[in-house]
Amino acid sequence: MQFVKKYIYILILVLFCCFFFNNFSLSKDIPIIVISPSKSFQSKGIVGSDVSVITEESINNSSEFFLHDVISENLNGTHFSRTGGVGTNALFQVRGLPKRYTNVYIDGVKMSDPSTSDNAFYFNNLTTNNIKQVEILKGNQSSIYGSGAIGGAINIYTKTSKSEKLNKEVNISTGSNNSKNILVSFDQKINKFDYLLGINRYSTDGISAMTHNEEDDSYKNDNIIFNTGYQLNNNYRIENKIRLVKSLLNYDSVNANVTDINDRTNDREVSYVFKLLNENKNLKNSYIYNKYYIKRNVQDNAKTRSNYYGYRDSINYVGEYNFNLDNSIIFGLDNEFEAADFDSWATPKTLKSDEAIYSQYIDLQIRPKEKLYSTIGIRRDDHTTAGNFNTFRLTSAYKLDNLTKFRTSLGTGIRFGSLYDYFYDTNVIIKENLKPEKSYSLDFGLDKFFLEKNLDFSITLFYMEYDDTISNWASNTSGGSTYTIDNSNGKVKSKGLEFNGSLKTNFINNIKFAYTFTDAYDGEDCDDPDSSCIDEMPVRVPRHAIKSKFSKKFGKFSTHLSAIYKSQVRDYGNTNNSFNQVILDAYSQFNFSVNANYFGYKIFLDLNNIFDENYDQAYQYSTNGRELNFGLKRKF
Repeated sequence: MQFVKKYIYILILVLFCCFFFNNFSLSKDIPIIVISPSKSFQSKGIVGSDVSVITEESINNSSEFFLHDVISENLNGTHFSRTGGVGTNALFQVRGLPKRYTNVYIDGVKMSDPSTSDNAFYFNNLTTNNIKQVEILKGNQSSIYGSGAIGGAINIYTKTSKSEKLNKEVNISTGSNNSKNILVSFDQKINKFDYLLGINRYSTDGISAMTHNEEDDSYKNDNIIFNTGYQLNNNYRIENKIRLVKSLLNYDSVNANVTDINDRTNDREVSYVFKLLNENKNLKNSYIYNKYYIKRNVQDNAKTRSNYYGYRDSINYVGEYNFNLDNSIIFGLDNEFEAADFDSWATPKTLKSDEAIYSQYIDLQIRPKEKLYSTIGIRRDDHTTAGNFNTFRLTSAYKLDNLTKFRTSLGTGIRFGSLYDYFYDTNVIIKENLKPEKSYSLDFGLDKFFLEKNLDFSITLFYMEYDDTISNWASNTSGGSTYTIDNSNGKVKSKGLEFNGSLKTNFINNIKFAYTFTDAYDGEDCDDPDSSCIDEMPVRVPRHAIKSKFSKKFGKFSTHLSAIYKSQVRDYGNTNNSFNQVILDAYSQFNFSVNANYFGYKIFLDLNNIFDENYDQAYQYSTNGRELNFGLKRKF
């Protein structure tokens, strides 16, 4: 903890100097508009839910190639880790919960993979190609987003064109490990028609995924975004959005005794959305069809080739009726159809599986008093096997003045078993007996501005809990076999504190500081009779996490110095240590970046992990050492 104390002392000293020895430059009060909290446009200043926003400006100013790095860099209360280099499985946790408890959407398309065991989204192949904004909701959001949104929901929106001028953009970069990135995009609005086309190619020789060998594991990613819109008349608009990804990852076997010979996974991913938008006075209607498809071809030791397919079709309706500027009602229908087709060790023949969820929801937004904004929401989900379940949420935002907001949110959540739970592995004998996981969460927050909004901070206290966890271990013999998936008696609890602060001065243009304290108990593992749980925290979740970033402009140059600290974490073992759980050490990391604008070109340079810190994010998986990346961006 000596590093933490030194880190905090330095930060306090910098803040002290900036506060007393510098003039503050006035900032403009520009409202941030969000969609995620209720599926309608709202000012972030009146939202009671805990919502964070990563704006288009922040994404454009970042030189990161992958969106999970941008989110991790900018967002507090989340923990990111990766099992090796670029392209390997990414673990993205919100408030200490496993990634399967946070729903991820791109332009409204649910991105979780039905053919995986946990039906989660892994973030591996998502680049920053033409991403406009990211909105992260924390806490139970099942009343709006249904099954899986126990920890929260992440909504990612891609760009569209509003300019009658043909816009062209080219980004080219290279760096350590022979990494190369090329992005080309075009967008324009022609009368009633608008379009955007973004083409991105990324490749790297990579690093060794495992620490027991030095063989580099290469990765390639080709992706396309193509968005179109057509304004039929004043009341109707049609939108089509498609995203295509093709990636190839060479990876290492976890077993140190296995020689890696062309271990690889070749992925194909497609997401598509069609929208018919209708706006007529106080009523807005959205008729939506979403499609998600993924195919993974996995080759193991040049001997076994396995195909995994996942499908999801959604037919949705969202309605919004505005009684006046302060009171409205959101209502909708979600009809989700999931299917998977793949081989597993427990199903020697290809087995196709499918389920459906039919949902209805209402979210009432009211302003009962001048300074008070509230929402009341309820949802009903009808799962074709598990049955009917209801969830709800209540939120409130009290604006004491234009500089102070108190907020609170209370909600319940639900997560149905995955297709893997119901049909694959050593599944349940009577599927109807597998109950969904159920949760509730509560948080309180304060958002405060000072010094003409040049100094602000946000603090949140949260608590969440879920039970009926769906588990699988040796002594769980209720279904009649050695290993059986069933509902565990263990509860998972997570409580903590999140703090964010930002200060703008003339000396240091922007100082950001974030601290997260997470106190969680993983009852699923620690109540497992076959587990020797050496720590109660969920895997890879640090109890303490600190982030800071200092930004300074020198003429045409913009510089950024960022630092992170994460305390020790628990992780699962593997075949190399007889599956005994381990504790990974705490670590810190410092990164530096600089960019400049010359003759319309934006030139950037990144130096990551400046001190070449040797650290572990996952047991026996490699992490990047010191890296240097540089490139240029140009808009025409």
